[in-house]
Amino acid sequence: MKIKQFEDKGLAHYAYAILSESSKEVILIDPARDPQPYYDYAQENNAKITAVIETHPHADFVSSHLEIHQKTGATIYMHSMVGADYPHQAFDEGAELQLGEVKLKSLHTPGHSPDGISIVLEHEGKDKAVFTGDTLFIGDVGRPDLRESAGNVTAKRKELARQMYKSTREKLMKLADDVVVYPAHGAGSLCGKGLSDANSSTIGDEKLGNYALKPMSEDEFVKVLTEDQPFVPKYFGYDVGLNKQGAPDYKPSVEGVAKLEKNFKPEAGAVIVDARPESVFKKGHYKGAINIQNGGKFETWLGSIVSPNESYYLIGESDEQLNELIAKASKIGYELLIKGAFVYDKQDGETSDSFDRSAFEANKEDYTIVDIRNTSEVKSGKFFEKAINIPLPELRERVKEIPTDKPVVVHCAGGYRSAAGSSIVESALPEVKVLDMSEAVTELKNK
Repeated sequence: MKIKQFEDKGLAHYAYAILSESSKEVILIDPARDPQPYYDYAQENNAKITAVIETHPHADFVSSHLEIHQKTGATIYMHSMVGADYPHQAFDEGAELQLGEVKLKSLHTPGHSPDGISIVLEHEGKDKAVFTGDTLFIGDVGRPDLRESAGNVTAKRKELARQMYKSTREKLMKLADDVVVYPAHGAGSLCGKGLSDANSSTIGDEKLGNYALKPMSEDEFVKVLTEDQPFVPKYFGYDVGLNKQGAPDYKPSVEGVAKLEKNFKPEAGAVIVDARPESVFKKGHYKGAINIQNGGKFETWLGSIVSPNESYYLIGESDEQLNELIAKASKIGYELLIKGAFVYDKQDGETSDSFDRSAFEANKEDYTIVDIRNTSEVKSGKFFEKAINIPLPELRERVKEIPTDKPVVVHCAGGYRSAAGSSIVESALPEVKVLDMSEAVTELKNK
């Protein structure tokens, strides 16, 4: 028996393949959008994918479970409460699945979602591992506030927090201390608030080090779990629905995105996502374009700034980068929203003013400072005393709250987000000089 962990660093997502060497079968747990790595793994081991288990309908990425079923004939398993719109088999509490010398057992562990399950792996008569989905993370548990208006079954955050208390105490914490914990996410995921960068742990270690598993009353747990959670990206509810429905096949979908001629001119008022570096963007871009730079978290910020009920144009600096951007967008199902993708290499159109650090330092009172960090980040301390806090995911909707009597300086924590934030403000407030503090914030904060 072998367990293979697949990591998507951009979304801090872990998928798993469990290989039975005796029966030459593979069972997948929570696969990502592109199924090819799983096909390759099965082929390398001369094995067949026979089942896909979904621990819940994911909010932060799109799964390839339906495509894998259609290509390989693998049975899809999940809790019956999901109400999936495709052929599947219920894998409710107590259900078991034999895989050669391995037995997989379902635990219903609601808390992050009402329909969440954890999968216990038994080998040679002993529980060896548990795949906890978004219920138990390393150093954290899943957030309880994502299913208030999404999915087949909805639940209020406090209700789910109480279910999480019972799922951890009455089920997961009763497993043996040496059982290995394999979660669906690691550090950087927005499905929790304090995930470790470790990719596995044990039940015993989590009892010792995970704040959410410390002795406390149910009411104390609910209070702790529901406070200071990260923002909810706009795309989360959309992905829950897409996973319940089943996403279109990966390769035809990304290849089906319309590629337009170089320097195509979108219609007035169109949503334009320009992923070129901010230094290039500021030298020339289309009016209204949002500068979400290509980087490790591109897909997260794309789905946090652009709503799933919008369509958009996608700009890159090369054909190769466009293909990369489309693949990243597809992880959250946003390739389906692209009206067209094209390369832009001109230095004309709109330009952006440069941030003058010395002028800013000489008199900060001459500027309106907009802090686009998340509320939880600002709670730990403002960088500039009189800054206005409007988190980046809310900026397009709240930009008119910014006073227009002074030049506006936009900052985040390290410089990446302020490129997007300043481009949004610049577009919405054309009569105001807008400046991006960019990476200078790391030296200027609290100075």
